[in-house]
Amino acid sequence: MLTVHHLNNSRSQRILWLLEELGLDYKIKRYQRDAVTNLAPPELEAIHPLGKSPVITDGDNTVIESGAIIDYVLRRHGNGRLMPAPGSVEHEQYLQWLHYAEGSAMLPLMLRMYTGRLPDGGAALQPRINDELNRHLGYLDRSLAAVDWFVGNTFSGADIQLSFVAELAPLLHPAGSFANLAAFRERLQSRPAYRKAVEKGGKYDFGPAAR
Repeated sequence: MLTVHHLNNSRSQRILWLLEELGLDYKIKRYQRDAVTNLAPPELEAIHPLGKSPVITDGDNTVIESGAIIDYVLRRHGNGRLMPAPGSVEHEQYLQWLHYAEGSAMLPLMLRMYTGRLPDGGAALQPRINDELNRHLGYLDRSLAAVDWFVGNTFSGADIQLSFVAELAPLLHPAGSFANLAAFRERLQSRPAYRKAVEKGGKYDFGPAAR
């Protein structure tokens, strides 16, 4: 059986959501962030040396990285659901969005988060960070101009992967005005499987209650 090594308030929430969308049986092993440092506990290093979440175990397989986990689960357990047919044009688009979420879109959001903890808020870097945030969030917003979902206007694993970006955006870049991305966030947060995953995962500071 699949086991999700779930860290509170983390990207592993979207892996619970994926499994709920698929209706798969799985177990949750819970880990709590350190109350002072907000870091993952050292117990996660017993599962993978990096001690990061999300991580899943499936028999003898241990898989890290959200995009790789989504890809693994859908290939091994999805029975063709939540991803376009391999070899199709839509599948290539799906792969691009799947990797874009963490490979590009998350970087300026994380820079905003970390520089915000500096005494001066990282003032010298903020103009560049703002430019990058507007560039990437604007790209996502325009891509949703006439559709509900990112690939072929059909809900897929790429939307699950991009959900964390959509949820962090208004918290870390409230000055931005991205109506299509906001509507996307509302759509995904209204899905029954999303809400069930939040119930199972526990307190999640980036969900609907955070608005």
